Amino acid sequence: MQPAQGREPSGSRYPGVRLGLPTSGPGAVASWGRRVAALFIDWFAASFVVLLVARGTSPWTPGSLAQLWPLVAWAVIVTLATGLSGASPGQHLLNLRVIRLDRRPVGLWNALIRTVLIALVIPPLVADADRRGWHDLAVGTVVVNGPRGAG
Repeated sequence: MQPAQGREPSGSRYPGVRLGLPTSGPGAVASWGRRVAALFIDWFAASFVVLLVARGTSPWTPGSLAQLWPLVAWAVIVTLATGLSGASPGQHLLNLRVIRLDRRPVGLWNALIRTVLIALVIPPLVADADRRGWHDLAVGTVVVNGPRGAG
């Protein structure tokens, strides 16, 4: 019997096998490199928005509450984009998607929980064999490669 296209035989191990995801291509678990690159894109975008809005007040002044503005902007952008479209702006650019394991939309509440946990840093650093950090485990999501031309 031949395995389904893009899937490994049942005895092999790869990220996503336990979730029934393909080994590569659309729907496969996204690589760490692309996920981190998307995070940097989102962070730079949020910092740019803060610079445009702050005009004259530097968010990088030591001891200033303005230091939190880039983090707040990042959290708002990522939460809204992920909750409404299934991917942050950086993930859209890199053709990644956040999907729920039950295939329902991520939604704003799950996106908010996921984003807050990412902001805590440690949850994304502790991951299982399917590259799902605590932030994904908490809301039942996984980051996958998106379909070509999506986004």
